[in-house]
Amino acid sequence: MRHVIALDVGGTGMKAALVGDGGDLLHQDRRATGRERGPDAVVEGILDFAADLRAYGARHLGGPAAAVGVAVPGIVDEQHGIAAYSANLGWRDVPLRDLLAQRLGVPVALGHDVRTGGLAEGRIGAGKGADRFLFVPLGTGIAGAIGLDGRVEAGAHGFAGEIGHIVVRPGGAPCPCGQRGCLERYASAAAVSEAWAAVCEDPDADAADCAKAVASGDPNAVRIWQEALDALADGLVTALTLLDPRTLIIGGGLAEAGETLFTPLREAVQRRVTFQKLPSIVPAALGDTAGCLGAGLLARDLLETTDPSEVTA
Repeated sequence: MRHVIALDVGGTGMKAALVGDGGDLLHQDRRATGRERGPDAVVEGILDFAADLRAYGARHLGGPAAAVGVAVPGIVDEQHGIAAYSANLGWRDVPLRDLLAQRLGVPVALGHDVRTGGLAEGRIGAGKGADRFLFVPLGTGIAGAIGLDGRVEAGAHGFAGEIGHIVVRPGGAPCPCGQRGCLERYASAAAVSEAWAAVCEDPDADAADCAKAVASGDPNAVRIWQEALDALADGLVTALTLLDPRTLIIGGGLAEAGETLFTPLREAVQRRVTFQKLPSIVPAALGDTAGCLGAGLLARDLLETTDPSEVTA
């Protein structure tokens, strides 16, 4: 049975699947990323995980995988297959595509984690059927994936979609990127968690707790939530003005708040648009499987343009 390896590498964990030609998940597995052991050990762990998945396919699915798709965080040179930089994983200029191809003897596609998740949401998730979409996960930070006719735009230098670094509050809170007042300093799950923990004087309080308190009418929670929503709406309207997407897909940790997020967010965006066309604003459909499913799509796309017999171990 022809299949591909799909691997989504995160800061703490890796999710993987063997995906059949029809998109069926034939096998799934998870492992710790092991970043505490250093960047070289993380790379070796990825190679070992992929090799074990290849061996599983050979034993149970009639043969090894035909291709591999890998999604990684940070700055990614997708054209050359290089994981250029990741603060969380500590690596720089890792030729991950070539390392995997040499280890496994099959073609490999390397993608940015958010763009890869956006690819999956656009093709088989909440953006299915939309010719233009914007996927925005609200997690530790905020990034974006710009979808166009079934593909995701990487940009000339691999930075397309970094809407978390749109300045929404000039002169505001400093951001690790070097600017002040960036969107993700106000509207990410991490920012909401930080603000709510400070009010509660509980370091373990997080954005999910804040959302629950909003639903119960807590005035401090409502204030923090509204400040985050206002910043988010400001950033999104800037993105809408530039990109004019038909569908805006919101994912990540904050999206788990459901209508506590989406009802006021739709209203806030609508109040801000003037000449712009309002897109459909919808929750992501694939949850934390989006990156892995997108990696599978990258691998399957690769098979349409590459003859696996041209790649040797």
